[in-house]
Amino acid sequence: MPETKTDNIQVALVTGASGRIGKAISIALAQTGRFVYLNFNSNREKAEAVLENIIRNGGNGALLQFDVKSKEASEKAIKKIIMEKGKIDILVNNAGIRDDMLMVWMKKENWQTVLDTNLTGFFNVTRLVVKNMLSKRFGRIINISSTSGQTGQAGQVNYSASKAGLIGATKALAREIAKRNITVNAVAPGFIETEMIDGLPLKEITKTIPAGRLGKPCEVAATVLFLCSKDAGYITGQVIGINGGIV
Repeated sequence: MPETKTDNIQVALVTGASGRIGKAISIALAQTGRFVYLNFNSNREKAEAVLENIIRNGGNGALLQFDVKSKEASEKAIKKIIMEKGKIDILVNNAGIRDDMLMVWMKKENWQTVLDTNLTGFFNVTRLVVKNMLSKRFGRIINISSTSGQTGQAGQVNYSASKAGLIGATKALAREIAKRNITVNAVAPGFIETEMIDGLPLKEITKTIPAGRLGKPCEVAATVLFLCSKDAGYITGQVIGINGGIV
């Protein structure tokens, strides 16, 4: 049976919620009274831990397993949320992977899997969510891009391309739907303390960051939380860097 629909409680979907940035964003949204759907693809244990954290601290949410690369799975998941809650007020497109190597060694599958997850995944989920937001005349969409998508990064041609594409999509979609009270923005984290930087030469990298340190997932979450707020209603089509001063 569908759950009772309540218009006064905002409903959020965070993709890739089992990762450290996804976790921080999900917890921050739940702490402000939103009902948060936590998407994950394979790591159920980590996703369950995020949900347990939310519930333990008085929040509410639910797990939603699907692969953003799959058009069919994404459609089924979005329909489930609409059936249960009647709406999706906030979408955070956070699901992403990297598969680093120099382009000369890169195979088609190394390129395609990253693009399919980071960019086509955005399309598969957002296209369906936007339809619901348009009917409700409200929405907040935040796409998690990367400094690599702004400046490029050696060894990350596939990742940089996918994140740069996400920035372009953010700006274009923002223009399409701004009149319906729907904002679309991107945040571009730099080197954040997450699993995405595992294996990188962090001591040398830190020397290149003006702030002299790595960023924290909660700092990304704080920016996302602001972009979801009423006060951010006139901010759309923007890319906010969270990178310690890297330009």
